[in-house]
Amino acid sequence: MTYFRKLEHQTAELLALCRKNERWLILLNADPDAMASAMALKRILARRVQGVGLAMVNELSRPDNLAMVRYLQIPVQRLTPPLAAQFDRFALVDSQPHHHPEFASFDFSIIMDHHPINPEKPVNAAFAEIQPNYGSNSTLLTEFLYNLSLRPGKHLATSLLYGIKTDTHSFEQHFHDADIKAFRYLSKFADHSILRKIVRSEFRVEWLKYFSQAFRKIRLWGDGLTVYMGEVDSTDILVILADFFLRIHDISWDIVSGISDNTLVAIFRGDGVKGDMGALATRLFGNVGSAGGHKSMARAQIPLEPLDQEHPQQFIWERLQQCRIINKSKVPRTVDDGLELKEEELIVSDTIPRRDGH
Repeated sequence: MTYFRKLEHQTAELLALCRKNERWLILLNADPDAMASAMALKRILARRVQGVGLAMVNELSRPDNLAMVRYLQIPVQRLTPPLAAQFDRFALVDSQPHHHPEFASFDFSIIMDHHPINPEKPVNAAFAEIQPNYGSNSTLLTEFLYNLSLRPGKHLATSLLYGIKTDTHSFEQHFHDADIKAFRYLSKFADHSILRKIVRSEFRVEWLKYFSQAFRKIRLWGDGLTVYMGEVDSTDILVILADFFLRIHDISWDIVSGISDNTLVAIFRGDGVKGDMGALATRLFGNVGSAGGHKSMARAQIPLEPLDQEHPQQFIWERLQQCRIINKSKVPRTVDDGLELKEEELIVSDTIPRRDGH
């Protein structure tokens, strides 16, 4: 009995795409799991192709992400047309083409992901390996390394370990048996002192002001809460706030939104018990932007142009008001109202109007 599942057919298909005279660019929406996955795929392609580059469609600003790049020497660059023009083939990790507008123009030869599949937006690639049951994409890439008898070096093992840790929230949220096996396997090769340095690099001093603002803007709704932050320096602060508010007793879901780079971004977090955040994000905003994710975490990005001068906060409230909460007499309220939270269930209505009139 093997430690991981056997991937003889998959590895043969993957390696068949490698040609010595071609250069590959691995695209990612950079976070720890995506960067670790990209480094692992780079390790697989290395020496089988002419060259491999890593390009991200977002900017890194979270201290832990920056620390990961610095300590683990991850050579990721910002995606630009001149950079993309230097490569012959393209791969995508920890995402699917419809997850970000900048992915749309690429013809991917390899897609490796662990997010749920959207039947209305099928994934097309010469090689596609998607495991929605996995808590981390780093686990998927670890399986491929193991099946190819490629032992991860210290930095690669550490990055994959951190990718699993972040996407499973240290195994407090959705995970698979394979995630546990991969974590145990990688622990033998990782540098745990570097891992501790990365984990402890979590906040910037200048971000503390956002916590103060968020506390004043909280709106409680049933057993959840929403916060609209307005303009933010980075969408990373929205992620940090969404994760933070889910730690509050009796809060089972939250949505934290804000504006960055002329885009409305909404971060969804849930306890994985009462509702499906990925389905909620898709239902609320999938017809006006990119949206999707897992049962416990999701993200939506909506360009400001289609809002027709409507204030982003009002736009969000209109969408949320299409959700039906079991005690209809309850209305969103501030923390200062002093009302007790009730055990109520968030249910997404099937009658959310499309903004295109259909």
